Amino acid sequence: MPNLVDQAICIRQWDWSETSQTVSLFCRSHGMLRGLAKGSRRERGSFSGGIALLARGEVVAVVKPDRELQTLTQWTLLQIFRRPHDDLEANLHALSMAELVQRFLPPSVPHERLFDALLATLERLEEGERPAPEFLRFFFILLRETGHEPQVDAAFGGDPVPGQFLAFDAEAGGVVDFRAHPRAWRMRPETAMTLAHVARGEPPELCDPDAVDRAVRLLIAYARTIVGDDLSTLSLAVEPRFRRRPAGG
Repeated sequence: MPNLVDQAICIRQWDWSETSQTVSLFCRSHGMLRGLAKGSRRERGSFSGGIALLARGEVVAVVKPDRELQTLTQWTLLQIFRRPHDDLEANLHALSMAELVQRFLPPSVPHERLFDALLATLERLEEGERPAPEFLRFFFILLRETGHEPQVDAAFGGDPVPGQFLAFDAEAGGVVDFRAHPRAWRMRPETAMTLAHVARGEPPELCDPDAVDRAVRLLIAYARTIVGDDLSTLSLAVEPRFRRRPAGG
C-alpha cells in the first residue's frame, strides 16, 4: 500500500522511457523524494499526463528506506506556472531556485517553511513580479532554513554607511571589517544594506536594483563555498548578466 501522500513541487525530471519518468520532488512534509513514475506520460493514467518541471501536485508513493529511487503511483496536478516557462528571465531564476533546493537539501528531511517560500516565489513570478528581488528573498530563506544564514550586521551594528570598510568572509559566514579580513570579498555598503534588509524580512524590491544584483552574485559565490562545487544553472542562467564585475560589487 502507498505510505506517502504529500504536496510536492517537481524540481527535476528525466525521461525513463517513452512512457515513464524519473523525477526529483520537493515534498512539503517529507522533503526531497526521488522516484520512478511508470506510465506517467500516458494520456490516460494516474499522473495527469506527466509530471512537469516546476509544477505543483499531490504525489502518492511507495517508499522503502533501502531504495534510492522510490515508486510513484499517482500524481494529481494542482498548479502549473506558465510565466516561469514562457518568460526567459523568470524561467532562469525559477530553474536556479530548483537547483539550489536540489543541492542543499538531503533526502527525506522536511523543510515546510522552505517549501512554502518556493511556492510563494513561483506564484509571485507568475503574477509578474521582478525575478531578481524574488530570487534574492528565496535565496536568503534557503540559506537560513539550511543552517547557512549569513551574518550581515555584526560588522556595523546596524545599517552600513558610506565609507565603511566592509567585506564578506565566506568561511566566517558573513559581513566583516575588511581591515581585519584582507582576503575577504570587498563589498559596497549598499550591498550589505540590501542583505540586512532581506535578513529583517523587508521587501528586497524596495532596494536599489543594482544592489540587489550584487547581493545575488555574492550569495552565489557564498553558496559555491558551501556545496564545494559549481552551481551549473546559476552559472549559466543568472550570472552571465553580471560578468566582468567582482563578486561583492
